[in-house]
Amino acid sequence: MFGAFLVFTGVKMLVFADKEPDLGDNPLLRWLRGHLKISDGYDGEKFFTMQNGVKYFTPLMLVLLLIEISDLIFAVDSIPAIFAITKDPFIVFTSNMFAIMGLRALYFLLADSAERFHLLKYGLALVLLFVGLKMLAAYWFHVPVLWSLAVVGAILLVSIVLSLALSKDKKAA
Repeated sequence: MFGAFLVFTGVKMLVFADKEPDLGDNPLLRWLRGHLKISDGYDGEKFFTMQNGVKYFTPLMLVLLLIEISDLIFAVDSIPAIFAITKDPFIVFTSNMFAIMGLRALYFLLADSAERFHLLKYGLALVLLFVGLKMLAAYWFHVPVLWSLAVVGAILLVSIVLSLALSKDKKAA
C-alpha cells in the first residue's frame, strides 16, 4: 500500500511539476474555511481574535494549521520510504523524528535553491517512483541497500548536474 502511495505521489509530481499551485483552490483550505470561524484580517500576531463578542481564528492560525498538516503528510510519506531501506523500528522512528525536526530548515534551503536546481523536482519525483516500485516488487525481487542508495544518489546527482549545466546554457544564450 505504501509503495503504491509513493508511485502515485511520484507520478503526480512529474505531471504537475511545472504547474503553479493555486492556494485558493486547495481542498484542505476550503474545508478549514467552511468548518472554522475565520476572521477576514489579521490581528497582529494573534491566532485568535474577538469580533462582536465571538472568538474567530485569524488567517495566521490557518497558516499554522497548514504547516502542521504538511508536517503530518511528510511523516506519512517518509515512513514507507524508510521501510524500503530497513525494517528496524528504532531506525524508522529516529529517522522520521529527525526528518520532521529538520523539515522546515530543509524547506527553506531547497526553496532558496529551487531556481538554481530547477530539474531537482523531477529527480525527486523519480526517486519516489523508484522507491515505490522497489517496495511493490519486494515480494518477488530484493534490491540490495547499496544499489538503492546508488540509484537514489545517481538520480539526484544527475538532476543537479543537468540543472547547473542547462542554467549555464541559458545564461550564455
